[in-house]
Amino acid sequence: MLMSKENWYDVINCNLNGVFNVTRAVIITLMKQKKGKIINISSVSGVTGLARQSNYSASKAGIIGFTKSLAREVAPYGITVNAVAPGFIETEMIAAIPEKIRQELIDTIPFKRLGKPEAVSKLVEYLASENADYITGQVLIIDGGLSV
Repeated sequence: MLMSKENWYDVINCNLNGVFNVTRAVIITLMKQKKGKIINISSVSGVTGLARQSNYSASKAGIIGFTKSLAREVAPYGITVNAVAPGFIETEMIAAIPEKIRQELIDTIPFKRLGKPEAVSKLVEYLASENADYITGQVLIIDGGLSV
């Protein structure tokens, strides 16, 4: 592993500490009202790992552990806590990858295409709805079969 300590800490601070800080800011209010939904955004790389991105994969795996632990803690208060773990989605981040490498990534996906941002937002919308009131502590992977 050749990454700098600064790079490690920057990614962990943004991704994992960011989730902690936002949750900490709202959790007492949700507990007092005896209901709420927390939906964290992880990544398929937090489930499978991603070469040369151990900081990113570790931060996203940390979000999964945080989600599962918090779900157990706050279920008695009527709060659900879940995570969505997207794979390769049509975003600016993916568009910035050189075409040859991007195509190699797409070739690893069983559907042989990138996911649509709208699919991820619809999944989050579902988790935020009353239809998902009995779902907690789960990681919903939306990756076109990449992690299969």
